[in-house]
Amino acid sequence: MSERKGREAWPPELAEQLRKVDKLRRSGRYQEALSRMRQLAEAHPRQLRVLLELGLTLGVWGGAPAEALPWYDRALELAPGHLSTQLHRALALARLGRHAEAVADFNALEALGYHKALVLHMKRAESLESLGRHPEAERDWTLALAEDPDNPWLLQQRATSRARLGRLEDALQDLTAALAPRQGEEVDAELLRDRGVLRARLGDTAGARADFEAGLSALRAGDPPSLAEDLRQRLSELPPREP
Repeated sequence: MSERKGREAWPPELAEQLRKVDKLRRSGRYQEALSRMRQLAEAHPRQLRVLLELGLTLGVWGGAPAEALPWYDRALELAPGHLSTQLHRALALARLGRHAEAVADFNALEALGYHKALVLHMKRAESLESLGRHPEAERDWTLALAEDPDNPWLLQQRATSRARLGRLEDALQDLTAALAPRQGEEVDAELLRDRGVLRARLGDTAGARADFEAGLSALRAGDPPSLAEDLRQRLSELPPREP
């Protein structure tokens, strides 16, 4: 069997075996899928995709990022800079709280021209925030929004980042944009709570009260009880209405 770039040529029968493993994973038969993947990795130790799929089985389907990391490392030894492997290694590192290493991997992906910029910027921003590198995190949330403008969740994340930097007016603008009416979507009580908090910090007591009251009215089945409690508590802490 010939080799190219340190990897063995792809045996055609492997594709069908990997499809069977994927079917097992998706049907909830994780242990059987893992057993088959370990057998495939033992039989084909220089097949990049097999090593990557074993890492994904452990890290994504099995929720075991620490066990997945060695397989990502082995795949990257065969193919340094392999984009999908590098991404999943970065995600596993982040899940393990090894955020400095995760950021280094995200930076490497960016340098290699990884095409899924939204994922890269979102996940790197989360790791940067965990490291307390808030200006860089705010930059990445902004870059993510360039890929998906007006996304309410991204606007909320950038607002949180900007509030940490003391940019309260900018954060308020982000939350107001996130609350803009969208067809088929209900008002988000959490966004209203967050905007009310900012308005209170900026001295807009009436605006904060309006947001907290609207947030209570917007609560839906499935919202955590703590959200309702927080809204009521914040309302009670506001100065009384002026006569």
